[in-house]
Amino acid sequence: MKVKVDQNVCVGSGGCAKSCPEVFKMDGDKATVHVDTVPKELEEKCHSIKDGCPSGAISIED
Repeated sequence: MKVKVDQNVCVGSGGCAKSCPEVFKMDGDKATVHVDTVPKELEEKCHSIKDGCPSGAISIED
């Protein structure tokens, strides 16, 4: 599974990076993904983070 953050949509709330620093990090005022493939044990967590993203900037490719 791959996760992406649309930099044009991200509002920089930081919730994703706080909830799952293994996958997301803040780069200035925008979130980024720092893994190529999400580890299996974090897939469900990433789906929840995507659903909770206030700007809808996170997308997932299975």
